[in-house]
Amino acid sequence: MSKNITHGFEGETVELNLDQIVPLKMLSKSNLESRKFKQIISSIKEIGIIEPLVVSRQSAKSDRYVLLDGHMRLEALKQINETKTVCLISTDDEAFTYNKYISRKAPIQEHKMIQTMVKNGVSEEKIARTLNINVKSIIQKRSMLDGICPEVVDLLKDKMVATTAFRYLKKMKPARQIECAMLMIDMNDFTVRYAQALLESSKSHELEEPIKPKVTRTLTAEKRARMQEELDKLEREYKLIKDDRGQKNLVLQFTKNYLGKLLDNKHVERFLRQNHPDILEEFQKITDMASLRASDPKSS
Repeated sequence: MSKNITHGFEGETVELNLDQIVPLKMLSKSNLESRKFKQIISSIKEIGIIEPLVVSRQSAKSDRYVLLDGHMRLEALKQINETKTVCLISTDDEAFTYNKYISRKAPIQEHKMIQTMVKNGVSEEKIARTLNINVKSIIQKRSMLDGICPEVVDLLKDKMVATTAFRYLKKMKPARQIECAMLMIDMNDFTVRYAQALLESSKSHELEEPIKPKVTRTLTAEKRARMQEELDKLEREYKLIKDDRGQKNLVLQFTKNYLGKLLDNKHVERFLRQNHPDILEEFQKITDMASLRASDPKSS
């Protein structure tokens, strides 16, 4: 059975010349002027490349590689006059697999990056200076996953979870952590407020320690029980419509992926640019979406 397993990447990283790497898109002026891009340049100057670029071979005979993930890192390397970089070679040339348009790093990915830098001997002060944040934030990010079970880390590794939300998850036992992480994914809600609501709706046996009741003049035991009942009802109702929503999201995801592959074809992209620039602009907006919910502020 193991003979049928296909590995997503070749076993070793390789060092490539930058002129061997072919990007799939051009970065906009706003990308190049963004705070994130300036952070990337500063990080590479101070520490070097932590996360390798992901590429695939253009063809068996060519020494050129298509860039699947790392467009901002590649441009940053060029701007500081680097000529080579470390790359991870993918055996899958589907660019959308790597969500290539997301420029923000998820908190768990950032946590792992900081852990890697510290392990390599980079001081917390230098990391803070490179990322333009205070040292206290670095310390908080380093300990962010203490008490979080591995299954939850895997579920939320690429999600834009509010850092403070992990404080509430830590107060739960592993089984409840996993259940809440799945609810956050299903609801596409990774906010502190939702994490707090999930904690407060948890049963006492699902928590590491019982929640101490807060003294309040307005929230009586009866009102608290009613709120608990309403939250349970909301979760039940959501589960009833989850399958229908999932099917629609699947169709939308296929559409988004198809448009991405369509625009990767340089002949199609050139035709639309010359003859239907308005349609091309709308297509690009769809393929650039980090989330299918365009109105969701977390997708910006």
